[in-house]
Amino acid sequence: MYFRAFSCRQHIFQPEFSTSRSVRILVGLACLVALMSCESEIDHTVNKSATLSPVSAEQQRLEHFFATTWREDLIRSPASASYLGVTDYQDRWNDVSEAFQLESLDIALKRLTFLKDMDTTQLSRERLLSYQLYRRDLERTLAGAPYRHHQYVIHQYRGPHTSVVSLLINVHTINSEADALAYVARLNNLPDYFEGVIEQIQIRAEKGMFLVDWMVPKIIEAASNVTTGEPFDNSGVSSVIWHDFNAKLDQLPLASDVAMRLRQSARDALLNAVAPAYRSLILAIRVQAEQALSADGVWRFPDGEGFYRNRLSVFTTTDLTAEEIHQTGLANVERLHNEMRTVMAELNAQGDLVDFLDRVRRDTTLRYENNDAGRDAYLLAARQAIDAMAARLPAYFGMLPKSDLMVKRVEPYRERSAGKAFYQSPPPNGSRPGIYYANLYDMNSMPVTDLEALAFHEGLPGHHLQRAISAELGDLPDFQRHTSFTAFTEGWGLYSEYLAREMGFYQEPWSNFGRLAMELWRAARLVVDTGLHHKQWTREQAVAYLVANTPNATYDCERAIERYIAMPGQATAYMIGKLRIVELRELAKETLGDQFDLRQFHDVVLGSGAVPLDVLESNIRSLIQDTLVNDS
Repeated sequence: MYFRAFSCRQHIFQPEFSTSRSVRILVGLACLVALMSCESEIDHTVNKSATLSPVSAEQQRLEHFFATTWREDLIRSPASASYLGVTDYQDRWNDVSEAFQLESLDIALKRLTFLKDMDTTQLSRERLLSYQLYRRDLERTLAGAPYRHHQYVIHQYRGPHTSVVSLLINVHTINSEADALAYVARLNNLPDYFEGVIEQIQIRAEKGMFLVDWMVPKIIEAASNVTTGEPFDNSGVSSVIWHDFNAKLDQLPLASDVAMRLRQSARDALLNAVAPAYRSLILAIRVQAEQALSADGVWRFPDGEGFYRNRLSVFTTTDLTAEEIHQTGLANVERLHNEMRTVMAELNAQGDLVDFLDRVRRDTTLRYENNDAGRDAYLLAARQAIDAMAARLPAYFGMLPKSDLMVKRVEPYRERSAGKAFYQSPPPNGSRPGIYYANLYDMNSMPVTDLEALAFHEGLPGHHLQRAISAELGDLPDFQRHTSFTAFTEGWGLYSEYLAREMGFYQEPWSNFGRLAMELWRAARLVVDTGLHHKQWTREQAVAYLVANTPNATYDCERAIERYIAMPGQATAYMIGKLRIVELRELAKETLGDQFDLRQFHDVVLGSGAVPLDVLESNIRSLIQDTLVNDS
């Protein structure tokens, strides 16, 4: 095993904006969290009521609760609803104001009270799991409430300044005049949304929780890019939103006067709502520049240690400490270095590993040209890798996604600050494809050696397969199909890279080296994330560690460390989740012997949606038990 066995007592917390209406509720949070630690354990026993027929009145009450609260949440989060393909509220943005967040915490507390009053013995096994996941999601939100202002409301990696544009371009489709009018309404409503963002920035400033100094110019640059071009200036080039709106409108068979009126409305909204909103946001960020700190880790915040402990619990869904995660990272870096030395021998490479990693970092033959032709070649190769993988999936998976997958370059307006690669899920109705985004700003950071593993992680059988299947699980409550547990989703992505080796990919030594390099990157993340936020490393120390221990380009290392600073703890989920999935697979394989079915294992892993790692273990142990009973 690569790290110590998981404790039987594990708690999941979520750092989302938490909410409460009164000081009384906030004061009572500490007591609530203490109570939750005793009352909220997941019951891993098989529920004897699993075969209840007909469905009990209590289960019907729970199903009604799930459906009702789901509808409430869609109305309260219209932008999130858009990502799910719901167009009923597409003229609005999510509300991030303090009043809304306090109200949301009040709602969470009331929902938790409702769930505590339920008689869970009357639930089927499947709905007992749904109940436990919903309750746990509430509890991690409430447990994170004391730290909700510790999180950056905006940073260089992502934030309202870029997510607004991403939603409009990639999510807000225009298939009718009504869709176009909703698009324009969203533009006009942007000042209200940004007002809430600015309020959150100011609250954090009042508490002494400022941005890191180097974040400020990066945020301002990305925000300024949005209002560059026509109609904001006379450059002769359309701004990103103006171009998107016109391109979508061009596809509609509208009368010329209708189209002209819509374009004028959008133009007015851009000039009179979007531009002032971005100016106000940029001004608020500039104020931060005067107070921003040079220290990088969240240890600098009041009770930063407690905040980071919460982050690790949320993202890994374990009770592993920062030091344990750090040591796990070091051990796996050493393991992967040794595996790389084996590949070096296959390549007849001379010298020690450190020199070899540096040669790989500088080898231009391992990269496409840093121009548009090279970028097009990379995207084509990524699509070909995914197509080849798709052909082999039926031999390894019973469930396969119905939604299409698109490979796309990160848009120029945000590519300098965006991550190396990421995935955007499709809605349940399949109205949009899933998207694997590759950041091709600097082709030196996208070596050919890593191309297969990256495509398998973000596309198939990684995020697209897992998230699309989850969204398509029609027998699960809506919330369960869309709840996120990062250790599961990112652990699955990294496991997919590992699985592809068994599926016959990475046949060339360089390609296998790239797979190892990708896993090494995730192992090193455990070291640098805990180094930054627990051991008080500087950004420069963390970058130096990545450069010394991985073959990644220096620019790639710098951008990655800046991401880990902005999103403390998130980077630890990948390796922790992958190691646990592999351990559970080995447990099932060893216990079942010839009865082990890899396709069945994968279907069980994916069949409940994203779950905490201890719940995943419970599901796999149930698979083992059921298989043994059925074959006895």
